[in-house]
Amino acid sequence: MNRNVCVEIMDTTLRDGEQTSGVSFVPHEKLMIARALLQDLNVDRIEVASARVSDGEMEAVKSICRWAEQTGRLERVEVLGFVDGHTSIDWIHACGGRVMNLLCKGSLRHCVSQLKKTPEEHIADILESLAYAEQLGMEVNVYLEDWSRGIKDSPEYVFQLMDALQHTSIKRFMLPDTLGILNPLYLVSYMRKMTKRYPHLHFDFHAHNDYDLAISNVLAAVLGGCRGIHTSVNGLGERAGNAPLASVQAILKDHFEAYTHIDESRLNEVSRLVESYSGIAIPPNQPITGENVFTQVAGVHADGDNKGNLYFNDLLPERFARRREYALGKNSGKANILKNLAALGLELTPEQAKRVTARIIELGDKKELVTPEDLPYIVSDVLKHDTPEEKVKLLSYVVTTAYGLKPMASVRLEINGVSYEENAHGDGQYDAFVRATRQIYKEKLGRQFPTLTNYTVGIPPGGRTDALVQTIITWRWNEHTYRTRGLDADQTEAAIKATIKVLNLLEDEFAN
Repeated sequence: MNRNVCVEIMDTTLRDGEQTSGVSFVPHEKLMIARALLQDLNVDRIEVASARVSDGEMEAVKSICRWAEQTGRLERVEVLGFVDGHTSIDWIHACGGRVMNLLCKGSLRHCVSQLKKTPEEHIADILESLAYAEQLGMEVNVYLEDWSRGIKDSPEYVFQLMDALQHTSIKRFMLPDTLGILNPLYLVSYMRKMTKRYPHLHFDFHAHNDYDLAISNVLAAVLGGCRGIHTSVNGLGERAGNAPLASVQAILKDHFEAYTHIDESRLNEVSRLVESYSGIAIPPNQPITGENVFTQVAGVHADGDNKGNLYFNDLLPERFARRREYALGKNSGKANILKNLAALGLELTPEQAKRVTARIIELGDKKELVTPEDLPYIVSDVLKHDTPEEKVKLLSYVVTTAYGLKPMASVRLEINGVSYEENAHGDGQYDAFVRATRQIYKEKLGRQFPTLTNYTVGIPPGGRTDALVQTIITWRWNEHTYRTRGLDADQTEAAIKATIKVLNLLEDEFAN
């Protein structure tokens, strides 16, 4: 195996990723994602759009290209173009783009059935487009669309096309598994055919995940001599999506010992940004970026971690600016409880820890989620201590909503024995409550209010309107993440309980 090679990463979140059903980025979102990918994460290249899509797309590409030119990154911004005479090239050039990814036909079936042209006619059209792009000073890469089927069913066509183009100014030949039909064994063989026949050329591989083989095929492509890999953040893309950027980075580094320019510590941050703008939630078990992937559930795992990190692998959370957590629930053993207690600075006797563990297992059997932030309250309840002193108390609140009017909230809090009151409008009842509370902290106390980063609501199945609603809110404050839970028959009330809980946690932090 060829070790320590440098693999180029081209991310296509803003082009192919946007073809995910229901996903559409507005221009300023595209600019923010482009900046995060190139400036923060340091991917080698980004593909930001398809030519001729819309006026909004043109605005987005122009803004990205302006920023990229000002920061010396314009050659890393690419736009998909088509063999359509001069139309695509003129569109990209007018946007300020200087790199075109020209979509050509990589299989005889696509050439003959879709274009209704002979291979010779298609090659002539490609060469004419290439010549015009060169006149404008543009760089050209070429996609061989449907290459995976072409190399299987019509390899003579693929080689005819490559033979005609290999000595041109084309910088990269990009080989897509357009329909996700390949497996790693086939791919290694096909990629080696390409690299052996054309050793002087740069090949990219573009995976699709229809058979859940995108990541495996990425490794196979690099084993076959491919020098560039296409990814998308969170695996966004057509149908089952593309190869997820975070997973590609981890597998190239850990299983191939390949080198990339990616800053791993920013992967989670960029994934959350794309999650927010796309509206597509990251599955909790998604490798690298999922909520649960660095959480040990079984008590035996926590015990093993205490005895020489027996359940660690190379995917250490610190690589990705994350931390390891130990879940609390019916599978939690004493070791999980002790890990969380230690993180909170709480010490229990063995007998006390046993009783707390029993209570957490009891809650888990009832399908109740227990967070580390709940632990002090559980400890107090089980050990019959006084309830932890609430330095922030909700004395009263009123939220109103009416058809055609924005919801309004009046909130009265007691903070360290002093009463404060504020009113605010919001886009919803809870939003109005948070705005009023934030005003108290900002205007009355001159204090920072935590940033809400995630909000989930769990409602039991069965259609009962009086069922308890569980609201779990994730907060960010002073570079720390907190999760608090509220339980109530009313969703707004549950969220308010979770909010008061985090304010008490932060009051303790502020006091320290």
